[in-house]
This record gives sequence, C-alpha cells and structure tokens, in this order.
Amino acid sequence: MRTLWLPFLVATGLSTGCATDRRVTNPRAPGPAVGNVIGTGVGAVAGNVAGAVVGVGEGAAAAADQPFKHDPTQRVVCHWRTETTPDGRTLQVPEYYLVDQHGRLIRRLDEKEVR
Repeated sequence: MRTLWLPFLVATGLSTGCATDRRVTNPRAPGPAVGNVIGTGVGAVAGNVAGAVVGVGEGAAAAADQPFKHDPTQRVVCHWRTETTPDGRTLQVPEYYLVDQHGRLIRRLDEKEVR
C-alpha cells in the first residue's frame, strides 16, 4: 500500500508550483489592469450562473420530493366555529385540526400551517 502512495506524492509535489507575489507584467499598466478587471467580472458572472443552476436544481428536487412526504394516515379537518361580535354580527371562524385515520384529534393547526 505504501508503494502506491509514493509515486502519487512525488507527482503531486512536482506538479505544484510556488505562489509568489511577483508578476511578469506591470500591474499599473493599462493592459494587465483591464485584464484583471475583465477576469474578475467573468469569474463573478460564471460563479453566479453556476449558483443559479445549482439553486434551480435543488428547488426542483425539493418540489419533486414534496408529494412523497404526505402521510396518508393523517388528515386535516376544518371545523367552523360561530362567533358573535360586540355589534351583533355573527362570523364563521375556521379551526383546523390534524386527525389520525380513525378521526382522533392529534393537535390543532395554526392558520400558517394549513395555507
């Protein structure tokens, strides 16, 4: 096993370069400065495009997964409660409940959980 790693480590060491702060061209010259700006812009656009593609892919995967998260043994039941306002009007107010397959109450749901 040791003999397999040795050629890999030697090849990796020989193929990597040393990073230096020196540049062959003058960074204050207009050509290299424009090249750096264009390279930065192209890199930013390419990164955002790649991020958008990944975001769309993850969103599609989450949307495709949603129907399979349904638990068929639970149902949402709406019960309409009548309330009378102080001025005499009557209102029908919905109350949502999560029930099991036999109709037994599991818990009351908030309006945000239903919509």
